[in-house]
Amino acid sequence: MFAGLAKSLFGSSNDRYVASIRKIVEKINSFEPALEALDDDALRGQTQLFRDRLAGGETLDDILPEAFATVREAAKRTLKMRHFDVQMIGGIVLHRGEISEMATGEGKTLMATLPAYLNAIEGKGVHVVTVNDYLARRDAEWMSAVYGFLGLSTGIIVPNLNEMQRRDAYNADITYATNNELGFDYLRDNMKFDRQQMVHREFNFGIVDEVDSILIDEARTPLIISGPTDDKSELYIRVNEVVLKLGEDDYEKDEKSKSINLTEDGTEHVERLLEDAGLLQGNNLYDIENTQIVHHVNQALKAIVMFRIDTDYIVKDDKVVIIDEFTGRMMDGRRWSDGLHQAVEAKEGVHIEPENQTLASITFQNYFRMYPKLSGMTGTASTEAAEFFDIYKMNCVTIPTNRPIARQDDEDEFYKNITDKFGAIARTVREAQDRGQPVLVGTVSIEKSELLSTFFEKEGVAHSVLNARFHESEAHIVAQAGRTGAVTIATNMAGRGTDIKLGGNEEFRIDDELKDVPEGPEREAGIARIHAEVAAEREAVVAAGGLFVLATERHESRRIDNQLRGRSGRQGDPGLSKFYLCLDDDLLRIFGPDTLFSKMMNKNLEDGEAIGSKWLSKAIETAQKKVEARNYDIRKQVVEYDNVMNDQRKVIYEQRGEIIDSETVDEVMIAMRAETVNAIVADACPAGSYPEQWNIEQMKERTQHILDLDLPIDAWMEEDAVDPEMFELRIQEQADAVAAEKAAQVDEETWKGIEKSVLLQTLDHHWKEHLSTLDALRQVVFLRAYAQKQPINEYKQEAFALFERMLSNIREDVTRTIARLELRMDEPEPMPLPELPDFLTTHIDPFTGDDNSADIDDGSIGVIANTLPPMQIPRPDMPQGENPYADLELSRNAPCPCGSGRKYKHCHGVI
Repeated sequence: MFAGLAKSLFGSSNDRYVASIRKIVEKINSFEPALEALDDDALRGQTQLFRDRLAGGETLDDILPEAFATVREAAKRTLKMRHFDVQMIGGIVLHRGEISEMATGEGKTLMATLPAYLNAIEGKGVHVVTVNDYLARRDAEWMSAVYGFLGLSTGIIVPNLNEMQRRDAYNADITYATNNELGFDYLRDNMKFDRQQMVHREFNFGIVDEVDSILIDEARTPLIISGPTDDKSELYIRVNEVVLKLGEDDYEKDEKSKSINLTEDGTEHVERLLEDAGLLQGNNLYDIENTQIVHHVNQALKAIVMFRIDTDYIVKDDKVVIIDEFTGRMMDGRRWSDGLHQAVEAKEGVHIEPENQTLASITFQNYFRMYPKLSGMTGTASTEAAEFFDIYKMNCVTIPTNRPIARQDDEDEFYKNITDKFGAIARTVREAQDRGQPVLVGTVSIEKSELLSTFFEKEGVAHSVLNARFHESEAHIVAQAGRTGAVTIATNMAGRGTDIKLGGNEEFRIDDELKDVPEGPEREAGIARIHAEVAAEREAVVAAGGLFVLATERHESRRIDNQLRGRSGRQGDPGLSKFYLCLDDDLLRIFGPDTLFSKMMNKNLEDGEAIGSKWLSKAIETAQKKVEARNYDIRKQVVEYDNVMNDQRKVIYEQRGEIIDSETVDEVMIAMRAETVNAIVADACPAGSYPEQWNIEQMKERTQHILDLDLPIDAWMEEDAVDPEMFELRIQEQADAVAAEKAAQVDEETWKGIEKSVLLQTLDHHWKEHLSTLDALRQVVFLRAYAQKQPINEYKQEAFALFERMLSNIREDVTRTIARLELRMDEPEPMPLPELPDFLTTHIDPFTGDDNSADIDDGSIGVIANTLPPMQIPRPDMPQGENPYADLELSRNAPCPCGSGRKYKHCHGVI
């Protein structure tokens, strides 16, 4: 009660914070008359003046008011748009590394130019991150006019760019990019062998558009770069034979979740069978050495017991083809992951295709936390404010609208079943269309969109159906959803970033209707016609009540519902929003079919009858909060597990960077050799043991195997005062002498290249294997909960032990490779850089289950230099006939010599 009273008297903390920023906005406005008086050249010269002031000791905060006023003036002259005061407030919030929550249609894209320009003046680069490549292109091309006028360059990072284009785009002052491309470029950079091959530069400042979509929704799944592994067909077959010998008492299965676990007796039985097959190290299945075997056993067990032929899959042309459980159709080309598909292939005795192995991986949470300063903007963030602060340390600030919101939000309507609900929706939409009111119908899935479309057809409602798959084409449809009588069915995520203007979007209509009309009187007449039609339609739509947003069910997140509502009522326009619900909705099924609510609905409602109640709406909101909390826990767990890998990833990537940047790695190699010798001697001569307890044979074998040295260790044992330190010293001297002798056989630069190449390739190989082991460990570590142990703590401990073992193995392998290296002196050539493997990039869309990484290796868009349009490289036809570059020894991943901008393997080097 007291909190409510204080809020009414003094305003919320958000209100007070916004009020404090208004003082800065007043200062920004005070510069406007002076800047308006400057000519274009003088206004453009402001950028250099700001740089001089920064060099003189001033900070970005010191120059902020004048810099923001300069951007506003540049936008007025280039885009004919003037930043509102609320956009200035949002820009200051972004500059401070916080989240600006601004309603749909308030101009977030234009607002971002303010902090982007200010932070780009230093020359360290600014990244503006968008949810798809259409928005990256659109926003970059649109706003480059402002940046170019002020002397800054703009880059675009989207799929299909070659490395040169990417490097140039990253080196631009302001770079627009999709979240997937930024993450994959970072991972790819840390797989390269030369600093000149890398495209990223140091992280500085990031502005994330639709920050809730990128940092919350898409953060459920990591970015993964994978490549083919070694052939493990024999292992799958042998594990399959072992699992076939198990009985029903050896496991417990849950058909509903398609999960299966070994019983205690089953574990003992498997251990005996694996021992007999020679597949078990030690005698405990759950020892850390057997992590991979446990994973293969679990997948084979699932394949044999839970997956049935002609139900879950069929065998066709010596291949296992998945059957879609919902449609019953064959899904050619799709494969189960984590070795499950290979386990089913082993079960059916068909050819086993090699599985893909993770080469690099990162979550969006850990990628974006690398920015020293990160900010974001969206229409809906406050419901996830706690998560933004917990994970990203970003406060969420709600920015007031430029004009008061005039939208009317009606109470939800509840129906017994989906047929009644969709029938009522169709009738309501027909009535709205008859009076000329545009309707945007939001659905949660493509299937629901198509089902609703059939109801509309029966009711005689003319409509468009679209989903969130084709961003560019859908933007043109969504942009016209505000025209008289328009009815558009769209999934909730469709068309984000595109404003729905009442009467239609003039710019999109000009692009669509006059794209083939050249400049001249005819085009000018067409523009005038469209302008008049849009103005007339706007008046008609406003009279009809504005845009009607009709949602067919509640999403599991209130934030998604608010996004949909926010499509109506932009910039003070009238509007209406309403949700139609029924017991068949996913959220209400989660809410519980046996609740008092559902019993009351079934007993008291007649077919086709609706009920509206604030109590019911409140109950739904409570259910949404529970689901949001559960999803947050899931994302938090993803972060917790990835944080373990992230600490190790940082160590490996920093080590790689140091190796790449070093002129010589002699000191590293000497240290590795010394530690390897120390380990050989320590294993054979444990501390505190007597000479007669030492394992001299083991020392001789390992010295021969690793260092390629046949040393008189038996003779050394006969000497007086023999001790482990003496062994270390003598073995070290011999190993160093052999390495020095090999280095002397070639020139110094060649030897440096050899050492660097060996070190990097060994590091990458073991890191790849380590990632695979961690993946498998994570699959089984949850079982420790049965022993009253915290799985995440167990994971941390074992991951650390595995990491230490990996470092030891790297030292040993590098030392062995150098010791056994054979140098041929006949044709001395410079040491070539190893090729990157062909790999796949994967990021699974949490809503559709599709891979939305869109990684294709050819190129078209590069840097926008000043006000020039993006560089366009024509894509040549696929080469036919002979390859003119066949005699050249070209890397498969090198740019093609023909100048197409594509990789050689995808152009003239295609096989």
